[in-house]
Amino acid sequence: MAKSQATFMKKQLEKNRLKKREEKEERKQQRKENSAGGGLENMMAYVNEFGEIVDTPPEPKKPAKD
Repeated sequence: MAKSQATFMKKQLEKNRLKKREEKEERKQQRKENSAGGGLENMMAYVNEFGEIVDTPPEPKKPAKD
């Protein structure tokens, strides 16, 4: 009798593990589908001449003539 209960518990634990794994995979897939698609351009940040962080690249400076 103890052997059958142990086997039953092992099967139940394995089912629970598989269910959790499937739910985790499903959540991962949903996050992937709903993401904003953050490419490299969206992640870039620049520092302007005042030391502020901005999302637009700085304008190229023209060399000063002497």
